[in-house]
Amino acid sequence: MGLGLIFINSCTKDDNEIETGRVSDIDGNVYSTVTIGTQEWMVENLKTTKYNDGSSIPLVTGRNDWESLTTPGYCWYDNDAATYKNPYGAMYNWYAVNTGKLCPTGWHVPTIEESETLVDYLGGSVVAGGKLKETGTTHWDSPNTDATNEVGFTALPGGMRWDDGEFLAIGYDGYWWTATEFSAESGRGRSMGSDHGEVTYVYANKKFGYSVRCLKD
Repeated sequence: MGLGLIFINSCTKDDNEIETGRVSDIDGNVYSTVTIGTQEWMVENLKTTKYNDGSSIPLVTGRNDWESLTTPGYCWYDNDAATYKNPYGAMYNWYAVNTGKLCPTGWHVPTIEESETLVDYLGGSVVAGGKLKETGTTHWDSPNTDATNEVGFTALPGGMRWDDGEFLAIGYDGYWWTATEFSAESGRGRSMGSDHGEVTYVYANKKFGYSVRCLKD
């Protein structure tokens, strides 16, 4: 079995085009990618059930089991992969992020500083969310304020899993981990919502289940 091999087919780009590529994870999921400024991002949330070394990430479904975790785990929203794996991806706790092995080889979970680089390139946190969100209301709840997806990032509202194991906010909010630790109990993340065009930086308990977008090394 290959260890998260990467297959990139980047196209040339002029001022009116978006530069795109592809990458696969160790499970064989294939993701589109997009270059924004100097960074290349996945266009989809991570779906892998294995680390890039081939070892399995623990799937944790029960509320009490999730609440008691202080080790890596992942889940699907409402424990329903058939409905939510596509297009929202999996949700991982920060302990899984902190292994450094979630993303395909040659990719990584961004730090808070790398996330800020993206946001700053798009004009700052007040307006960047609108430029990153998928347009329309197929996935986002109405009104999906300011959404243009002008850089092709296609942010989706995958919701979250609370530290007590409850699932919340699908359609309304998207939450993404960064690799940056804030304290012994919490990590840094970012969020976008259906009722505003901002990117909000959050401090969350490491037990929370958030989406992950990978960034090329």
